[in-house]
Amino acid sequence: MQIMYKLSDEQLINLFKKGHTSALEELVHRHKDKLFTSIILLVKDPFLAEDIFQDTFIKIIDTIRAERYTEKGKFLPWAIRIAHNLCVDHFRKVKRTPMIKTSDDQDIFNVLGFSDSCAEEKMITRQSHDRVRKMLDMLPEEQREVIILRHYAELSFKEIADLTQVSINTALGRMRYGLINLRKMMTEKQICL
Repeated sequence: MQIMYKLSDEQLINLFKKGHTSALEELVHRHKDKLFTSIILLVKDPFLAEDIFQDTFIKIIDTIRAERYTEKGKFLPWAIRIAHNLCVDHFRKVKRTPMIKTSDDQDIFNVLGFSDSCAEEKMITRQSHDRVRKMLDMLPEEQREVIILRHYAELSFKEIADLTQVSINTALGRMRYGLINLRKMMTEKQICL
């Protein structure tokens, strides 16, 4: 058998169908960074992103085992579409769930601070990522979504258009205006990355 990392996504899927679980491990390893990054940028919560990431692969496994996988040669865009849909489902569910807020209108779970304090090195490393995330959060949802899918998930504009159910020109326009707005924010706030 060839070394797994040299095989295409399609070959790995075919091996997984035949019972080789190491083929699925290689698929997860190959695409986890892009997939997880696109999820976390949409949900903005590492714990929730981890849950959605796992749910995405459960759905992928179920689909492949049920012989319903038909995206020949397009595994990553298909996986990102599944993750995107799970994120949308989460937000729909959250809209129906009441949020506990403090007197100054902040989510109680953001205020309580359940996590351990970070080391100074981690804080310094995360500062530029936090700045980018904050600027992305200030963009209109459509522009933010296209930038995340293009730069973090590395989808083509055709794939983004299909995923968001808009024309390619609309996806391109959203990207253009999103980048213009990010540049304005950086100039106005004198932010250096």
